[in-house]
Amino acid sequence: MAASGNPLSRLRGAFAQSLRMRVLALTLGAFVAVGIPGLVAFSWIVESTTEKLSTLFAERQILYDRYRGLGPLAREVALADTLARSPAIIEWARDETSPGRTKRGIDELEHFRTSFRDGSYFVAMAGSGDYYYNDAEASFDRAQLRYRLSRANPDDAWFYDTLAKGPGCRLNVNNDRALKVTNVWINCVVFEGGEPLAVLGTGIDLTSFIDEIVTTDQPGVESIFVDASGAIQAIREESRIDFASLTKEAADRKTVFNMLDDTQSKAKLGDMMANLLDGKTPAASGFLMVGGKRLLVGVGYLDRLDWFNVTLMDVDTIVGKRMFAPIGGLIALLMLAAAGLITFLFKRSVLDRLALAETSLERIESGDFPPAIKAGHRDEIGRLTHALNRMAAAVRDNTSKLEDTVRQRTEQLERMAYLDPMTGIANRRGFAEAFADEHHRAVTTGGTVGLLLLDVDLFKSINDSRGHQAGDEVIIEVARRISEAGGKDEICARWGGDEFVVMVRGCTPETIADTGRKVLDALRSRAIRLSDGTGIRITTSIGAHIADDDDTLSAAAAKADVALYEAKRAGRNRVVLFDRKRHQRDGQPKVA
Repeated sequence: MAASGNPLSRLRGAFAQSLRMRVLALTLGAFVAVGIPGLVAFSWIVESTTEKLSTLFAERQILYDRYRGLGPLAREVALADTLARSPAIIEWARDETSPGRTKRGIDELEHFRTSFRDGSYFVAMAGSGDYYYNDAEASFDRAQLRYRLSRANPDDAWFYDTLAKGPGCRLNVNNDRALKVTNVWINCVVFEGGEPLAVLGTGIDLTSFIDEIVTTDQPGVESIFVDASGAIQAIREESRIDFASLTKEAADRKTVFNMLDDTQSKAKLGDMMANLLDGKTPAASGFLMVGGKRLLVGVGYLDRLDWFNVTLMDVDTIVGKRMFAPIGGLIALLMLAAAGLITFLFKRSVLDRLALAETSLERIESGDFPPAIKAGHRDEIGRLTHALNRMAAAVRDNTSKLEDTVRQRTEQLERMAYLDPMTGIANRRGFAEAFADEHHRAVTTGGTVGLLLLDVDLFKSINDSRGHQAGDEVIIEVARRISEAGGKDEICARWGGDEFVVMVRGCTPETIADTGRKVLDALRSRAIRLSDGTGIRITTSIGAHIADDDDTLSAAAAKADVALYEAKRAGRNRVVLFDRKRHQRDGQPKVA
């Protein structure tokens, strides 16, 4: 049987060409597409529990807080530990009295200072107790020795406790009253041959650390960082931080355990922290009583810092009860979704395609040719779209050819009107338009604009001795060198014959004279190579003038010309700046 007589083939053909059949099929498909996810969602709601969801969230939040805490601190600890192993630091610590070793040690500290996040460092010597410090602004450059530590001063107890603990780096949140800074301090012991020589490190501003690491926008979540004893090192409320934990007795510390309501919760938190230290699990969580409320508490261990990140989570705020909607609400939502999906598919299949074709016709009528419309199916709208695309392509091609021709003619006219045909730089007309715009801007904003008027010294002798071909080559090369010497902020033009003019923006008498000397050097520094293989050296004379607010281009050029005339009289190959008093006295040309 032929394919055209096959009922299935006829059905396929009718489906491809009938919009109505496709809408019906899409409607049935929409109900199936919405019904299956609805059934799956119903089963998921029945089987899921709030505790499971919150536990999963807790594990991810703990790991996220651990990553946030380790990132900035671990890098600083690694840098400080590397610095503590530096031979220059060790030699200095062993012999503080040596000026050479002291200089090398401080140079090493300054080298590392720019790598530390806070841009600061400190070092305290075990032998003398001398405390050296410099901050991000290098406020104490060449005066890094700030004060001397003493066992009799309670504020210095951190230093002696750190020395006593032996090699390694330790963290301590403390306020240095002598330096007037409150930081998360990283203290690394300089150790050699079983002997502690010094403590050095850096600090991270406590406020910025809390803002970046501790503060979170997640509702119902509070992050806390504590040391191995549970002493609070970072929390949103700075008043709850246990400053100088290294030097306190355990009973005097502000710990996370003090935030818990009962002994059972405290014991459970201690067990979680102990399991993390043993490496039994990367994260631990459980429900504890905090401030009269049952909260989910997650704990992670920052092994490189010997800190724990403790995250308090209010499950009701994080998960909420609104997600468990009644079955009737779910069914209603599914029906609404099905109705919306049917409407969307009909709109996309019919109305949007017709609207696209109509919009395309309107753009073609206005001269804006859109890209070809995708025809899609072989139905009525598809056939109409094909015809519209063919018509738009033909009109677009013809219009494009016409526009290209007009654009080419316009560009030719612009080049003829504003550019010098020999040199390719601006001609007098193009320069006049640029000067008018820049001079108006300078007058409006209080800026300045100046002119350099120049011509080639003894140019006539070049034409007479070498011929006009050589003269033209010299003019072209002079224009090129002036353009390069002027830079991007200056505009140069051919004023006529061997005369050129350069406009200098935002200039002073000193800077316009400097620009003039650059042009002089560019022209006289090396010979101009001619096409016949010979070379010729040239010089130029330049008259400079900074335009007055009421100057026209003609007036400004006339004043520059007066200065140019004086440069010629003075022996050529120089820059002369127009001076109103000197150039308008008796016996000198007057200018408008």
